[in-house]
Amino acid sequence: MSDWTPEAGAPPVSTPDEQVDGEPAAAAPSDEPAGPAPLGVVRTPTGHAAVDARLERLADADHLPADGHIEVYEDVHRGLRAELTSLDARPAAVPGPPGAAAAPGTPSAYDNTHDHRS
Repeated sequence: MSDWTPEAGAPPVSTPDEQVDGEPAAAAPSDEPAGPAPLGVVRTPTGHAAVDARLERLADADHLPADGHIEVYEDVHRGLRAELTSLDARPAAVPGPPGAAAAPGTPSAYDNTHDHRS
């Protein structure tokens, strides 16, 4: 126990375990980084299953430290880019039912491009 007493008008001195004015004293600042916490970003479904699955993958970053986010973001970016690229790809020619129009440049039995009427 100490005989020291604060001077008149000086604010009270406390330790982290003591209370000041009936409230617990603030915790001492820590040099440790805060743990991962969800950002709470709302992801609205697009209606395209493959795109929605990629966007849901972003939630994986919520549970990782910041240095782990880049891997998730790059994976999602690759997947979204692949989905966009697939939209530009032309579908393979599928033969139609008999009597269907022929592909452009292919002669057909009913080719009447040169109608010779008088």
